[in-house]
Amino acid sequence: MGKGENKLYYTIGEVADMFQVNESLLRFWEKEFDILSPRKSDRGTRRYSREDVDNVALIYHLVKEKKLTLAGARKQLKDNREGVKRTHEVIARLIAIREELIAIRNEL
Repeated sequence: MGKGENKLYYTIGEVADMFQVNESLLRFWEKEFDILSPRKSDRGTRRYSREDVDNVALIYHLVKEKKLTLAGARKQLKDNREGVKRTHEVIARLIAIREELIAIRNEL
């Protein structure tokens, strides 16, 4: 993730930028998925924890990358959340390795 990785909380705008989605989509997912529940300040400003960001990543993976319906994604998260999490982590690691190998090749 890069810059700001160690922050305690992220704004909805920062999270939307991380995944290149609209803030309205994050608010929608918040209603659709009970694993996504950012804290809200007294003024109603959402504050996403690292766990919330990780949950957005899982939802994004299922809905945007695997093209599951919302109902299908909810079922996957309910029935096999740890499996989904492991699969997503493996894919992310493989993508990072691929990018590193491409960078090494380009330096040669």
